[in-house]
Amino acid sequence: MMENSAENTGFRYRGSTFDSMIESLGAVFGTFDADLVGRTRDFYWALDLAGCENATLITGHHQTGFQFRAQWCSEATEHLSIVVPRRGGMGVTYGSRMAEAREEKLLLYRNFELDSISIQGQSNLIDELVLNWSLIQRTIGETFDIPFSGSLDLLPEVDLSTPVGRTIGNLTEAIIDGIRDNGPLCQSPIATAHITQALADVVIRMVPHRLSHLLDKKPHMIAPGHVRRGIEFMCANVNQPITMPMVADAAGVSTRALEAGFRAFKNTTPAAYLQMLRLRAAREDLLDPENRMLMKEICLKWGFFQFGRFAAVYRAHYGENPSETRRRVCGSNSRRSF
Repeated sequence: MMENSAENTGFRYRGSTFDSMIESLGAVFGTFDADLVGRTRDFYWALDLAGCENATLITGHHQTGFQFRAQWCSEATEHLSIVVPRRGGMGVTYGSRMAEAREEKLLLYRNFELDSISIQGQSNLIDELVLNWSLIQRTIGETFDIPFSGSLDLLPEVDLSTPVGRTIGNLTEAIIDGIRDNGPLCQSPIATAHITQALADVVIRMVPHRLSHLLDKKPHMIAPGHVRRGIEFMCANVNQPITMPMVADAAGVSTRALEAGFRAFKNTTPAAYLQMLRLRAAREDLLDPENRMLMKEICLKWGFFQFGRFAAVYRAHYGENPSETRRRVCGSNSRRSF
C-alpha cells in the first residue's frame, strides 16, 4: 500500500536551500512564511508537482530530516492534505497536539491550522495529495445542510489496517496514480470530479470531526412540518427581501418556535439557513459560464448589499473567494500547470 511509482518519479524541481523549497511549494499553497527550526547540513530537496481540478499531487524527496514553522497569510490557498509516506515520515503540530504519517498511517491536515511541519528520516520520500478546501466545504454543506466555517477538528491520523483507512487509502492511491505523470485523471475532468468528491464524502462521513455527531441522528429526527414549511417558503422567496417574522407566519408558528425548531433539527438559526440558501444561489450564478452579470449585480440579486461582507461569508462557507470561483469557471484557473 505504501509503495508505488513515487520511487521512480522524475523530479522537476530541485535545490539546496530551504527558501527555494518554500518558494516552489508556493505554487500549490500560495505565498506563506516559513522558518527552519535548527540548522541542517546538506539541505538537498527535490519536488514534483502535478495537478488537475480539485487536487494537486506533491511528491517530495529530502536528503535529511528537518522541521520548520509555517505562517499562513490571507492570500494563501486553503487545502486539506492527505500525506502518504513512502520512505520516512512526516509530522505536524497544531497547538498542543501532534500527528504523524508513518508506516501504515496516513496524515490528514488543513494547512491553515498548522504551527509546524517535520520531515523525518534519511533520504525520505513523501506523497501529499492536496484537495481544495472548497471541495471539503461544499461536501460539508451538502452532507449536513448547515452553514459551516472555522476548524473541522478532523482526526488527523488514519490507520490503514481499518476498513475506513483502507477505503481512504485506496481512493487516495487511485487519485495519485491518476494524476502522476499527466495521468488519465488529468485528461478527464468529469472522472476527476467524481473520484475527488467520493474521497471527500468518505472523509467527511467516516473520519471523526466536530460535526460527526450529526450523522448519528435517527430517522425520527427528521425536521417537523413547521421547519419544513419555513424552508419551503425560504426556497420559494430566496431572492426576495423576506424577514424571519414572514417565514414564521408562512410556517404557522411564532418566531420563537421557528428559531427553536431550526436549532433542534438543523443546528442553526433560520436567518443563517436563509443566508446559506442565498450563498448557494449566488454560487450557482458564479459557476454558470454563461452568466455575464457583474459581481455586484449577483450580490444585489441575492440580497447581499455589502460586497466585502459577502466575500467574507462566501470564503468562510466555500473556502475560496467569489472572484476565485468566477476565474476558475472562466477557464483561467480551471487546470493547474506546473
